[in-house]
Amino acid sequence: MTIRYLSERVLIFFATVLISVTIVFFIPRMVPGDPISGVLAKMAAAGGGSSGNAALVEAYKQRFGLDRSLGAQYVSYLRQLAQGDLGYSIAIFPTRVSELIRPALPWTVGLLGVTTIISWLLGSLLGAVVGWSGERSRLLRGIVPIALLLYTTPYYILAIVLVFLFAFHWTIFPLSGAYSAGATPSFTWSFAADVLKHGALPGLSIILVSLGWWFLSMRSLIISEQGQDYILWAEAKGLTRRRIFWAYAVRNALLPQTTGLALSFGHIIGGALITEVIFAYPGLGFLIYNAIKGLDFPVIQGTILLLVVSVATINFVLDLAYPLIDPRIRADSGRS
Repeated sequence: MTIRYLSERVLIFFATVLISVTIVFFIPRMVPGDPISGVLAKMAAAGGGSSGNAALVEAYKQRFGLDRSLGAQYVSYLRQLAQGDLGYSIAIFPTRVSELIRPALPWTVGLLGVTTIISWLLGSLLGAVVGWSGERSRLLRGIVPIALLLYTTPYYILAIVLVFLFAFHWTIFPLSGAYSAGATPSFTWSFAADVLKHGALPGLSIILVSLGWWFLSMRSLIISEQGQDYILWAEAKGLTRRRIFWAYAVRNALLPQTTGLALSFGHIIGGALITEVIFAYPGLGFLIYNAIKGLDFPVIQGTILLLVVSVATINFVLDLAYPLIDPRIRADSGRS
């Protein structure tokens, strides 16, 4: 890995983050509506304020900098980010955005991390096995249409189907939430079982949809690898079919499969966030949903910024890992 290769990846990383920050800042402000008036209207409805006090609205706008031009707000926002400050929530003032993200982040990381690892490993393994020897087994060939059906099914559709079947029709799993109402989070087996039970349906919806894609992708890669010269050369050497499968076919198909993981990670996160909304799972997706409803700009910006940086970081790490997976990249980067 050369300095040039590393510098190009670092430049792409920072450019991605800067462009995303700019988009996330301006898009919510183009939505019709005034977040301050909305918050004061809710306070008035609850008997805690007045929705018609123009002076109060202006005072709140000055407090959050909404009385300035978009350009001035953008520069101020970049200055805040440079200091590591995500600002205050408009809807739950004076709560900081970081205080809202902190309890929601572990739920999203746990749900997304576990489901992504399971779906990628299981889908890649099944796809490799079916692609290598599927034509010899009717049972393995039968997995292909199932995987195609799962791949073409949107996250939210499968989530709704699972809710109807296993939460309404058969009350096997809870309808929503991350743990039972009244339960106290703790490091105990009973609470862990409760969390797993609540996370089963949202996790299953993400795993099934993602698994279909990883299966079909790996299967096509393995099929294309079987006709390569190095496979024929390995067979001519008298190597066992199992050795050729693991040491040659799977290893060479692993790089594009890893590339696919990096490219689709944003899509996976988007599907997970929608799933959290459907199941009222207290992660970042549910937090963004509530912030959008209340036009809470700082929460929207801070949460999406965290997701963008996370996706960009994962892609950056995978870019650095490619030369370790495929020696040809090391050779190419060494000649550049």
